Order: sequence, then C-alpha cells, then structure tokens
Amino acid sequence: MKSFSISQEEIWEAYKQVKKNKGAAGVDSQSIEEFDKKVNDNLYKIWNRMSSGTYFPPPVRTVAIPKDDGKSQRKLGIPTVADRVAQTAVKMRLEPLVEPHFHPDSFGYRPNKSAHDALGTARERCQRYDWVIDLDIKGFFDNLDHDLVIQSVKKFTDEKWILLYIGRWLKAPAQSEDGTLTPRDKGTPQGGVISPLLANIFLHFSFDTPMKENFPDVPFERYADDVIVHCKSERQALFVKSFIEEKLAGCKLELHPEKTKIVYCKDDARQGSYPDEKFDFLGYTFRARQVKKEGKKIFVGFTPAVSNKAKKSMNRQMRSWQVHLHSDKSLEEIARFVNPSIRGWINYYGKFYKTALCRLFNLFNVTLTRWVMRKYKRFRRHKTRARYWLGHVAKREPDLFAHWRLLGIRPAVG
Repeated sequence: MKSFSISQEEIWEAYKQVKKNKGAAGVDSQSIEEFDKKVNDNLYKIWNRMSSGTYFPPPVRTVAIPKDDGKSQRKLGIPTVADRVAQTAVKMRLEPLVEPHFHPDSFGYRPNKSAHDALGTARERCQRYDWVIDLDIKGFFDNLDHDLVIQSVKKFTDEKWILLYIGRWLKAPAQSEDGTLTPRDKGTPQGGVISPLLANIFLHFSFDTPMKENFPDVPFERYADDVIVHCKSERQALFVKSFIEEKLAGCKLELHPEKTKIVYCKDDARQGSYPDEKFDFLGYTFRARQVKKEGKKIFVGFTPAVSNKAKKSMNRQMRSWQVHLHSDKSLEEIARFVNPSIRGWINYYGKFYKTALCRLFNLFNVTLTRWVMRKYKRFRRHKTRARYWLGHVAKREPDLFAHWRLLGIRPAVG
C-alpha cells in the first residue's frame, strides 16, 4: 500500500510535458536526453517516492540571466529533469481545481490565455479609461511568504501529498554556480514548473479577489506579477493605488516606490499633460502614436508597440551572432541559423504596430551587407553594389530571411 494515490500514468503524462518543453539540466547535470535513456527506471523512482511520501526535491540550480536593460540580472532557478516531472504531476492535479475560480483578467501561465490576450485587452481599455496604474511588486517571486502560499493552496485542496510536496519545493535550497547552497525561507524560484501556478493562486487572494470585491468597475490585466489597472480619473487612481499597497502589505509584499506609477493615456482626444504618459507591459510600450485605420485619416492614439528595452535586447542578440564574420557560411546557412529567433520576435512583437520593428531589422540588413562585402571579393570596397546585390536576392527569395517580407524589401537593402 502506498501513502498517496498517484498513478504511474500521471507521472508518464507529466514526463511527456517536460520533454515537450525541453529545458536545461539541473544540479545533477542530467539532460532530458540522458534522462530518456533510462526513462522507465527514472519515472518509476519518481512515482515510487512520490506515492510513498519519500520524495525530497534536490537543490535548485541558480543561474543569472540579464534583464532587458542589459545591466541588471534576474536569478533563474532550474530544477532537475526529475524534479520538473514531479512538479508537473502536482500541477496537473492542482490546476483543474483552481482554474474555474481564477479571475478572467488573470492572463499569465493559464490554459487558453496568452500575453497577446492581455495586451489586446489593455489596448482596448486604454481607449476607454484615461488613467492607468502601472504596478510593480518589489521582488515578488523572491519574497513570497511560504506560510501564506500554503494557506492559499489549502483553500483549493486538502490533498496531503500536494501540500507536502509544495512545502518541500518552497524550502528547497538554491545552489549557485560555485556549488554554494543557500537556504530558502521565503520566495519560490522563477523557472520552476509549479512557481507560476503558486503565484497565480497567491495573487488570486491578495490582489484579484480584493479588487473584484472592492472595485468591481475598475478593470485590470494581470500576467503573473505584472499588473496594469485602469481608472477613470487621477483621483480614483491614487485611491486604488493606496488600497492595493495596503492589501499587499498585509501579504508581506510591497510596491516598488519608483517603478510603480500613475500614467495618463494621452491621445488626440485627451487634453493636458502629465509627468508619466507611457508605460511598459509585457515587452511593449503603450504611448501616444500616429495610427491609421482603413479608410480613415491618420490620428494620434494611445497604443502599444515593441518597447525600447525589448529592441535593445534583440539587437544585443543579433550582434552576438557576428554574422558578418562568418564568410565561410552560405547565405542559406546563415538564414537557417537566425530565422528561428527572428521569426519568434516577429510573431510576438509584431502583433501590434508591426512597423516599429522595421528599423531594428534594417540594422540587421546592414550586417548582412557587411557579410556580402567579406564573402565576395568583387564587393569588398563597394558597399552600394553589395546592398544592391543583396536586394536582388531578397526580391528573388523574399522568404529566405524571416524579416524580409516585413520590410517590403527592395533592391537597395541596408
């Protein structure tokens, strides 16, 4: 007899999700490919330990990744493959219990909801509401109170094994690159499978529900801890912001005093001015821009486009490719290498105001022109001729590079 009722089929389904999502190795340096070599034995061990109550998660490998500003860093926690399987098994049990209760304006890490849904809703509401509270919860994932997280989860389930393992994951130490272990008495690692669900459960009670009960006519978009609140007046915005501050303080969280701001959604129809007239949300900047609807004149609307931070991040990655130095490669080989990233950027950042990406990709065309000049001797001192040649390639094969159709490429590329 096992202590907990967990089927081997659940563990197998959890593994299929982990394998599909890929991901890096944890502290044991075991990749998904290595795990897969003895998959039946590995999954049996996970099932046996979880169902008997003897599963203890290993430390979480901590890596620092640069933020969009290119200066500061964010700590990302990477569990082992086996631990990701275990977390996914718990998530598969817990998610169906909590999903029906979540607020419709909570968009992050939820089935059938996306960042584009949140952005589109925010864009529509910015047209109807003059003011926005751009909320920044200071160190949200690093400061979650463990006891309050468990209390929140208990409101949805009393299954002992779910509560047991969530408690153990919350306390699992962090292991840095040099092997140093850091105990965890608060917070949940960004990068863990279960962390986004725990964040949504926590904020369901600390933010979503209080807003619904006290300000039913004040809409918001929340993507995990990234939150935008819409208000009809500055006075209302100040009052609601104060209320949110108080509620979060009761949950041992605080708003970042500098990054949290009240924004005026200025456009053609809104007069006056305000110190803050733009905000960033999910990699987009909302501000006044010239827009044109079909059959209508150009006007100034408050609308989103790719943020400068996101463009700088993409530009850093493109420069890191050093495409112009790879004269040993063919143009087709370079395209195969860069297209997955470029296509992903277009799919995400091109959803709204796509033309804002054009200048960025024109800069990449300059790099391609430099590649042509190094690759072919006849163009070595002739930049204009190299641009013209590349333009003809683009005209002949407009789908060779993912961004060429976006730019409406012509013979004079670059």
